[in-house]
Amino acid sequence: MSPALPIDTDRLVLRRFERSDLSALCEYHVLPAMQRYTLGRTRDRDEVAGALGNMRGQISLQRPGDTLTLAMIRKDDEKLLGHVSLHWTDCTAGQGEFRFLINPVHSGSGFVREALTALFDLAFGHYRIHRLMARCDGRNHNSIKLLQQMGLRLEAHYREHALFQGEWDEELHFAILDREWQRSSKVEDLPPRHRVA
Repeated sequence: MSPALPIDTDRLVLRRFERSDLSALCEYHVLPAMQRYTLGRTRDRDEVAGALGNMRGQISLQRPGDTLTLAMIRKDDEKLLGHVSLHWTDCTAGQGEFRFLINPVHSGSGFVREALTALFDLAFGHYRIHRLMARCDGRNHNSIKLLQQMGLRLEAHYREHALFQGEWDEELHFAILDREWQRSSKVEDLPPRHRVA
């Protein structure tokens, strides 16, 4: 069953991508620093348009292999800040993977944490996923800190497992179980729970 969208948080609206998001998506998706974190290379407007087309089709999780991608829209000015996605990897074991990407101009303001809180509630509550995991670049200290603050544990560290633009990639795997999220989401310093519209 598809979730009720959009999802409102204190400062954000999480909604499906629209064609009109192309210019705002280009602002961060084409940045060389972002290419390590995108699923496919997006070096120009045409390639971002292709990525946007894919994300516009990622609207629900019906079967393993499906992805739900939501645009992070700031309520104050309706600005696209980034996006979060949930990928259903295994039905029997209830496994999922999440990703996030934010325009660096808006990082460090708690928007990703707010969006991921809503996404985790959706994954564990609506979709009944048992375990969520994320891959993280070993040099991305801000993301590592965020994932740890949200209660995820480091499960694997892959050293020099791939080459990216002539440099060895260090990949970390973090994960959290549904019951761990339920416990950690009761901690007072987490953002308020989201409201599904």
